[in-house]
Amino acid sequence: MELNNYDTNDPGERAAISFSLDFRSGVPPYMQIIQQVETALRLGHLRIGDRLPKVKDAAASLAVNPNTVMKAYRELEVRGIAIGRQGVGKFISAVPETRSLDVFNVLEKKLTDGWLADAREAGLDDETILDLFQSTLMNARATPEALRQVN
Repeated sequence: MELNNYDTNDPGERAAISFSLDFRSGVPPYMQIIQQVETALRLGHLRIGDRLPKVKDAAASLAVNPNTVMKAYRELEVRGIAIGRQGVGKFISAVPETRSLDVFNVLEKKLTDGWLADAREAGLDDETILDLFQSTLMNARATPEALRQVN
């Protein structure tokens, strides 16, 4: 997922996000698009009024059928995340409450400079790192002491 810093309230501007797909993941392409939008929202990279890529542009850059992109956009509308403006495009209409970007930036730096650097030094590839992180997160959810709230 690539994010661009554009004021997309102007329909002439570029979209605030562009998508990428992993055809080996087993996740349907339309779901990957939805997940990328939701991730960008959670991390504060998208705001209300930001424009999503035009269907034909996203389909061409992803090498998928335009119906795939339209399916993702329809689902984003059903979820109340995006809204269509006739003849202009799809725009973000709701953003979930998130932590401040400063918090994300600090945590990202700690993760990158600490654990991720150690994983790379140990010779782990991207897929193994992701698998290990997801497994650890799932195990932490299942462990009662990991569920306690930290204030």
